[in-house]
Amino acid sequence: MLVAVYAILALAALGRSIFQIIDRFDEAPVAFLLSLLAGVVYVVATVAIAARWRRLAWVTISAELLGVLVVGTITVLAPHLLGLHANDPFGRTATVWSTYGAGYLGIPLVLPILGLLWLARSRVAKG
Repeated sequence: MLVAVYAILALAALGRSIFQIIDRFDEAPVAFLLSLLAGVVYVVATVAIAARWRRLAWVTISAELLGVLVVGTITVLAPHLLGLHANDPFGRTATVWSTYGAGYLGIPLVLPILGLLWLARSRVAKG
């Protein structure tokens, strides 16, 4: 289930960021490049989880959580630092991690927490 959700989010993030870069890159280049980075992180995390590459999964999922927390905080407190004119998680320049993933129903914030918990529990289960 975790792999499926990661794969869906990877496709959504990559698709959105590629469209934004092609269609309106000049409006918020930093935000759109961060969104593309998020999509790449989701792809790598998906592959790492599916292939059971634990170390890579830990690194990518931790980076994902850090990214959503940092970008989310910036979009709430100082969206202009990312080239955003407003803090609108559904706006033209919103990214995957804007406002802690609110435009994606908060999944970008919750998913890495679940991923890290799964990694921690699956290690304990292995003994």
